[in-house]
Amino acid sequence: MAFITFEGIDGSGKSTQIRLLGARLEDGCIECTVLREPGGTDVSERVRSLLLDVSLRMEPMTELLLFSAARSQLCRERIIPMLAEGRVVICDRFYDSTVAYQGGGREVGDFDWLRDFNRRVTGGLVPDRTYLLDVTGEIGAARRAGREDDRLESGGVDFFERIRQTYLRIASEEPERVKVIDGARPRDEIAAEIWEDASRLLAEPAE
Repeated sequence: MAFITFEGIDGSGKSTQIRLLGARLEDGCIECTVLREPGGTDVSERVRSLLLDVSLRMEPMTELLLFSAARSQLCRERIIPMLAEGRVVICDRFYDSTVAYQGGGREVGDFDWLRDFNRRVTGGLVPDRTYLLDVTGEIGAARRAGREDDRLESGGVDFFERIRQTYLRIASEEPERVKVIDGARPRDEIAAEIWEDASRLLAEPAE
């Protein structure tokens, strides 16, 4: 089993890389489930619709708590049972997103408090590997140009740079878990780097 998460600012290319990794695992007859945050359960999808609604004014702490509620449900209803069955679970965002977006972007709470709080929310569940697709705020904005922003994507370049720097702090403090990937490179080059690392991870004996 393995729990793999993908992180990055909006426009980093993580959704594309999740799709490519999932397809390669399936081609190799490795059972995997791809989930997204917020979402993945009936409760979490309803919370998602609130969080992304551009018509709502939401306090930053309310936003943080809603993300955490959706995550708690997803962990207990789906991720933890699937890992117990020996499946590979890939998740589009996890608690690092809350530390980066609500902590770094919205400037809610202290870095260490947020990280500890989110691990309590997940029941202590920590990803085996996190791929951080790193791009600048300017690159992210250029890639998002022309598509309709949701409530979280509507922040400016400075907002996304604060998020990016928080992500990089997480990576510097947990280098064994978080692998920083240069997301400005060609898609297939990135995919090859991720596959090389993921295949080694999956070959390791379960503890």
